[in-house]
Amino acid sequence: MTDRNESNVHPAFDVHPAFEKVRSHPIAALNLTMEEYVHRKTRARHLHMAADNDENVFFVALRTFPMDSTGVAHILEHTALCGSERYPVRDPFFMMIRRSLNTFMNAFTSSDWTAYPFASKNRKDFDNLLSVYLDSVFFSKLDPLDFAQEGHRLEFEKPDDPTSPLVYRGVVYNEMKGAMSAPTSQLWQNLSSHLFQTTTYHYNSGGEPDHIVDLRYDDLLAFYRHHYHPSNAIFCTYGDIPAREHHDRFEELALSRFDALEVDLPVRDEKRLFSPLRVEQGYAVSAGEPTERKTHMVMGWLLGHSFDLQQNLEAQLVTNVLLENSASPLMHALETTDIAAAPSPMCGLEDSNREMTFVCGIEGTEPERRDDLEALIEGVLNKVAEDGVPLDRLEAILHQLELHQREIAGDSFPYGLQLIMSAISPMVHGGDPVELLDLEPVLETMREKIRDPGYVPGLIRRLLIDNPHRVTLTLRPDDQLENRRQEAIREALARRKEQLSDEDRQQIVERARALEERQHRKDDDSILPKVDLSDVPLKTHFPEGRNLEAFPAALYAQGTNGLVYEQAIFRLPTLSRDELLMLPLYTTILTEVGCGDLDYLQMQDRISACSGGIGASVSARGSVDDVQTLDGYMILSGKALARNRKALSELLRDVYDNARFDEKGRIRELVAQIRARREQAVTGSGHGLAMSAASQGHSPGAWLSFRLAGLAGIKGTKELDDTLNDEAALDKLCQDLASLHQRFRQQQRQFLLVAEEEHLEAMADGVSGLWPEAPETRGEQWQIEPVSYDTREAWLTSTQVNFCARAYPTVAPDHPDAAALTVLGGFLRNGFLHRAIREQGGAYGGGAGQDNVNGTFRFFSYRDPRLGETLDDFDASLAWLQETDHGQQELEEAVLGVISQLDKPRSPAGEARHAFHSRLFGRSPEQQERFRKRVLAVTVDDLRRVAGDWLRPEKASTAVITSHDSRDDVTRLGLDIHEL
Repeated sequence: MTDRNESNVHPAFDVHPAFEKVRSHPIAALNLTMEEYVHRKTRARHLHMAADNDENVFFVALRTFPMDSTGVAHILEHTALCGSERYPVRDPFFMMIRRSLNTFMNAFTSSDWTAYPFASKNRKDFDNLLSVYLDSVFFSKLDPLDFAQEGHRLEFEKPDDPTSPLVYRGVVYNEMKGAMSAPTSQLWQNLSSHLFQTTTYHYNSGGEPDHIVDLRYDDLLAFYRHHYHPSNAIFCTYGDIPAREHHDRFEELALSRFDALEVDLPVRDEKRLFSPLRVEQGYAVSAGEPTERKTHMVMGWLLGHSFDLQQNLEAQLVTNVLLENSASPLMHALETTDIAAAPSPMCGLEDSNREMTFVCGIEGTEPERRDDLEALIEGVLNKVAEDGVPLDRLEAILHQLELHQREIAGDSFPYGLQLIMSAISPMVHGGDPVELLDLEPVLETMREKIRDPGYVPGLIRRLLIDNPHRVTLTLRPDDQLENRRQEAIREALARRKEQLSDEDRQQIVERARALEERQHRKDDDSILPKVDLSDVPLKTHFPEGRNLEAFPAALYAQGTNGLVYEQAIFRLPTLSRDELLMLPLYTTILTEVGCGDLDYLQMQDRISACSGGIGASVSARGSVDDVQTLDGYMILSGKALARNRKALSELLRDVYDNARFDEKGRIRELVAQIRARREQAVTGSGHGLAMSAASQGHSPGAWLSFRLAGLAGIKGTKELDDTLNDEAALDKLCQDLASLHQRFRQQQRQFLLVAEEEHLEAMADGVSGLWPEAPETRGEQWQIEPVSYDTREAWLTSTQVNFCARAYPTVAPDHPDAAALTVLGGFLRNGFLHRAIREQGGAYGGGAGQDNVNGTFRFFSYRDPRLGETLDDFDASLAWLQETDHGQQELEEAVLGVISQLDKPRSPAGEARHAFHSRLFGRSPEQQERFRKRVLAVTVDDLRRVAGDWLRPEKASTAVITSHDSRDDVTRLGLDIHEL
């Protein structure tokens, strides 16, 4: 640690006069230096992660502690981005998405903080976004019409007809109706409300739909004034822009205008329970839907402070001892018990709140099994406390913590943002973010402590067995609950309408008209900063690997911070339809069963001790010039610390040689777990599933995706799971999996190895020495017949919102029209769909895009209150394209959006994987550069032409996911009905 006087000596630590430097702390394991500053006047905090990385990240968080479930913090997060003092346009956030080369833009509402992050590799773009974000956060306009649009509003069903029924509308209102449709969301919120009875965590910070409608505009203003002040702000940055340059901008754009403010926010511990609490509540399923074995049941304990590193790591240690994998005693008990179908997805440790929560439980049970569950869990805890935990198991858990700390992620969102997200919780709650990220010293201390055989048993007794602050929650299905809720809403709105005066009715009509006018208003967006096509890099970086001559391996030298990555790749053999549909089960089960002389429990321990995990997957893509020609591979993957590279290679080879499919009980459990996970994905990923269903008939790849990972795959998994209580059916499945595995063992293989240069040669030597000689023949050649048919489907499930999709067959990625179709998606979203579907329709999201892998153009909506009207909006966007005059700027914004996606950074290992698999499927650097040049050359005439050529009404396919209550609506739309 460096004091302020020392740090000022070095020019790199030049400190802005408005800030004081608290400390500087290098973290070798993360290849960065943590610098902490405080703004002298307002006491705003700034944590800067100085790293040699040009993907710079900005993040500003405000502590927000709502004390009700109206969603005030969430609605404010949306509304703050709808116009500000310097940028008084209607929608600067979404407008900047179109005018930017960002690698990430979003805003988050957590349980006790709200954050506004972005990332960019372009310095001009970073400065542009910083200007807009700071103004939006600290000088927001908060127009009442934006509150009505983003939060909630009372409107007539026909906005200009006061005789039509009253309805609630609003983006967040519909977003949370969708979010709270998922039983797991209700499970967590209900559990939290009983574990935390007096603090902010008692409430749903996102908002409960029935409470959102109680929020008043004045409440929003008061919340903003109280919380959105620099004295309550935490700034975090990551990358190669020096902290001093950030401070110049922070001071110029915002902080200089503020004085210190005493922000009175209650940060306190929860009042403790002195006796365990048992609660039973209902969740909605469709009327008439069977309710057997659909109960969720969890037990939750309130633990210590998340920001206390010692308490945090002890809680993580206990959690991993009990739940890390199938060999962990509590997870094993939950997976194998006959009182439920599967462990609850809630199992684990929640450490983002001020105080941590440990949760475990089951799903697919009955309410009367509560005592059985408590006895099961208490029995496991007492046994582990009595017997202790082997030292090698504890060392494997600490190994996982070390690997997780070292790994450079960033394939889902920026690595720097992931680090910031780890640091923000201790900063909000009063802990030390540097200590939490620099785990090396405390891991050494933990390695000493676990040598005491009584250490972990003592933790289990103190944190769980002897801890009375415990809640057992039973969430049972209720097929009448949603009907009662909707009837109550209808009655309340009817009473409300009866009480309206003529003046009230006119005000509602006038507000609806004013909101529509505002939504259609063309703002002067020239006041917003932007990047131009001249700022787009001319070339994209493609990492180069090298191929070995004597062994089929590609080696990529990447800065992986001491980790190695290995893949064995097998071309798919000729498969029957049944074998093809079994692939998702096979790839999931392959690395979860026993191997050779080791049963699956012993294999789980082996995997944990020497690797960061292994997995299998299937990848299939159409040819670059013909999507009807499909190629596919099975990929066996793993990662490890460099010191364990040999053990990782041996692990993958052994799974390939000796995976066992004779553990019938284990395979039965895994199928039940797969079913549970896939069913839960519907309300969170409904737009993707709807698009997959709509495009299923457009190419073999789209057909395969629908049947393996889409709605057909989910339904097939449910049907398979229902058959496996029959011993003969289970025997057949095990035999079929073993047979499929042997088919893959006859296929030729190749390898991908990714590591730092100094580890690659030894890694390659180890792999080549371990694997047996490849089969002499090339193996069977897999193929699927061409696919071409239309779809009109409605999939019914338990949901309060809809997901709509329409799709058209188009072209392969190397076709000259592919670039224009790709730009067209953003052009339609920016110019028409965002306004029509989100702002006016009230859906949480909507858009369109070209799927170049499968040769299909797809429209979608997400968490949408409408059905037929949204499908009409998809069509109307195409008419708008042809009939409206469009400017060059709108085109440029759509092109920038495509380039931003093409250039989105990946982790070092992810970059190598992407380059290798692109080449594997014929996506050469030359082809990708050709596509990039075509994107940059697209014109508005091109957009009109490709839309006219490819998006013709007679070629449209449609799919929606909706509730059983919408059966009559989808019948009127002419859609075939499928029960999910």
